[in-house]
Amino acid sequence: MDICLTNIDNKLNKSLQPKSAIGMLWLQTHFENEQWEALSNSTIIISEENSKLLIEDATDAGLDIKCFSDISMLDVFQKND
Repeated sequence: MDICLTNIDNKLNKSLQPKSAIGMLWLQTHFENEQWEALSNSTIIISEENSKLLIEDATDAGLDIKCFSDISMLDVFQKND
């Protein structure tokens, strides 16, 4: 996985988290220099509409993108226990 998007609220805003060096480099080409620290700290929040555009662009570039809701992430952690 290169980039992970996680729903954070009922408006479908998403937390954007780079998960590989390729994901981080790709994101750096799409965000301003001032936002790179927030990218590396996984503190970027994007809207549902922007996440759809990002997913399309990143997928077209060959990146592996995963989307989760808070509920599905909880399910993943519980299954691994």
